[in-house]
Amino acid sequence: MTQWSVDFLRGVLDAAPEGIVVCEARQSEQIPIYVNAAFERLCGYSRDELLGQDLRRLQAGDREQEGRTQLREAISRGESTRALLRNYRKDGAAYWNEVLIQPLRNADGVLTHYVSFHRDVGDRERTGARRMPGLASWLREDRLSGLCSRAYFEELLQHDWQVGVRESRQLTLMVFDICDLGPYNDTFGRAAGDACIRRIGAVIGASFKRGADVVARWDGGCIVALVRSGDLALMPAFAASVGQKVLDQHIHHPRSTRQKFVTVNIAAASLNPVAERSCDVLIQAAMKALQRAKDDREGRVAIARPEELV
Repeated sequence: MTQWSVDFLRGVLDAAPEGIVVCEARQSEQIPIYVNAAFERLCGYSRDELLGQDLRRLQAGDREQEGRTQLREAISRGESTRALLRNYRKDGAAYWNEVLIQPLRNADGVLTHYVSFHRDVGDRERTGARRMPGLASWLREDRLSGLCSRAYFEELLQHDWQVGVRESRQLTLMVFDICDLGPYNDTFGRAAGDACIRRIGAVIGASFKRGADVVARWDGGCIVALVRSGDLALMPAFAASVGQKVLDQHIHHPRSTRQKFVTVNIAAASLNPVAERSCDVLIQAAMKALQRAKDDREGRVAIARPEELV
């Protein structure tokens, strides 16, 4: 049998595409004694910043998670498990981390360590496959568009609002509303209108590439996106680029009031959550801005004004 050196095995682990962490098995916390290069890239922290530190820091103040409870219970029983966590990188960006932990035992069967495997599953989670408590999984996806459902979006928004209150993290709500969808349905039929919603929804959903962003169908041809820690100054340019992608689909619409193709009205509202207010303030502000966008013949992106955020 080939006798591999420690350096060789370390090189193999560092070459792995998934994050790998080895922790000592303790009663109250799991302290890493090894992390590979992929895990450093995943979380944004260096090896020196991770070794000897409690990995619960990666959830920041976002502690009320089903995945944390699942991991804690499995570790208390000395069992393996797979869980989904909302983690936060060193720069504060959120990502969805799928973690698989396996217990390691010595020749006498005594539990000594845990090895865990980590990967960013943001692309999958953005499509509505999250496994959070609350709504049943079949209610989390909008059947027409394939995006998140409105009920699931509201559930996530309320949760993120509470997190934002604790951590002073800004939330931005963007709204995209298909222009003149009623006349489009009257011209081509409801089935064609539904197909249009699906196509536009796919274009908008694909424009949000961060795993932390959530895109859902609100109602009719209205699609909303929740952006965590977004820079409002960059929103008009980003929103305009998404609107251009929709126009570039060249979906013929002879009764459109602006173009002869399907377009979208776009609005955005941004707010730092506070305990004395509810997330409804953000929704109402975005919808007021959307009405101004609809009234604008030039089709410019409308940003919620300060007086609309009170």
